[in-house]
Amino acid sequence: MNRHDPKPQAQQTGPASRPTREEAEEAVRTLLRWAGDDPAREGLRDTPKRVTKAYGEWFRGYDEDPEEMLQRTFEEVEGYDEMVVLRDIRFESFCEHHMAPIIGKAHVGYIPTDRVVGISKLARVVNAYSKRLQVQEKMNAQIAQTLMDILKPQGVAVVLEGEHHCMSTRGVHKPGVSMVTSTMLGCFREDRTTRKEFLNIIGNPVNRAS
Repeated sequence: MNRHDPKPQAQQTGPASRPTREEAEEAVRTLLRWAGDDPAREGLRDTPKRVTKAYGEWFRGYDEDPEEMLQRTFEEVEGYDEMVVLRDIRFESFCEHHMAPIIGKAHVGYIPTDRVVGISKLARVVNAYSKRLQVQEKMNAQIAQTLMDILKPQGVAVVLEGEHHCMSTRGVHKPGVSMVTSTMLGCFREDRTTRKEFLNIIGNPVNRAS
């Protein structure tokens, strides 16, 4: 299905219908003219097509359902009930305030009750939420709460480290600065020892940021 064909979605947060690709390309031409350039010149002639194609990739999370990704689980785990951690998951997102990139990595952990999920699904959930216009704090909470709601584990921990280009390439111009956010649910919130074990496994970015 064409990305720009409207379709009903439980996860979609925008309007029910989208502009056509032609309307999106015309909007890019308008921005190029506003920036002071000529969209008709040779180097920019195909830019509107390239930009809309890139947007289709950067914001594909609006067409993905993170909850559906977690539906297939495995119960044959021989009673395993210790921590499962996937760390250093690279993510690329865009802040909803300036539409500037947020580049970073996610660390995701949970303690299962009676089932586990394939580890690639954890990375897919991170991708689904990151490929939307985002605020890092909100994305952090969305990832953690989705895992908690669907897997129903003993607890979930999610830490995000992100460099915000709206801060590094404009405004205060401070490159190399990372923002660290965390969401701890269930036993990770209630048990200090469990939380500390998770932070030690991922290299404790919370301490490094303080």
